[in-house]
Amino acid sequence: MNLINEFSYIILFDIVKYFIIAGSFYMICYIFYRKSLNRAKIQKKEVLATDIRREIINSVAASFIMSLLVFIILDTKLAKFTKLYTNIDDCSIWWLPLSVLLGAIIHDSYFYWLHRLLHHKKLFKYSHVIHHQSKNPSPFASYSFNFIEAIGEGLIIPVLLFIVPFHLMSLYCFIVLGFIINAYGHLGYELAPKWFRTSFLFHILNTSVYHNLHHSKFYGNFGLYFRFWDKIMGTENPDYTKVFDKIQNERFNNK
Repeated sequence: MNLINEFSYIILFDIVKYFIIAGSFYMICYIFYRKSLNRAKIQKKEVLATDIRREIINSVAASFIMSLLVFIILDTKLAKFTKLYTNIDDCSIWWLPLSVLLGAIIHDSYFYWLHRLLHHKKLFKYSHVIHHQSKNPSPFASYSFNFIEAIGEGLIIPVLLFIVPFHLMSLYCFIVLGFIINAYGHLGYELAPKWFRTSFLFHILNTSVYHNLHHSKFYGNFGLYFRFWDKIMGTENPDYTKVFDKIQNERFNNK
């Protein structure tokens, strides 16, 4: 009974996180500030209600699978082989944010190569094609995976816990922050501030335009958080900067 309760807490956390974050992005951009954010829309065509329903159904199903993987690593005998710790004094207080940053760097590398693998012509139609049904994604598309991709995506938590010391608090911070960035990548709107374009961060971090191009063009821009691997491997969309600048110019120069 305790195991059932533990799994219920994990899946409830994941689904509530999904609807609060994706739903908040959707309400802000697609409903409350739709008119004022019109120039920030990356693809001008509308996102259909049928697409959103499909994204939500797929995402909820994927959440069950990914939550099951988290449950197995946290609440079974496998937990003793991980580097998860519950006493905050076991590591420096500074390790809490550093572990989240290190987790993001490892996750980005994991995601890049998994993503490229799922785009292989022999695997794409059996897995990643579900996610790419959202050619014009909404934030609800963030978890829109079939079961094969959901397993691949969810395995990042066991991988991290076997190699990186994580306090339970920093682990859940990593999961929430990662999903916020994921939802922003699928937002369909570019919300980056004007100063971002001339900052060094532009050359490091992904944007909503960055991942939206991946959905509309079906190739390139495989990274999750950073541009590193796409630059190193030559898979960055060559039109990215041009498209980003076009949208930012419309946002900030036509007011």
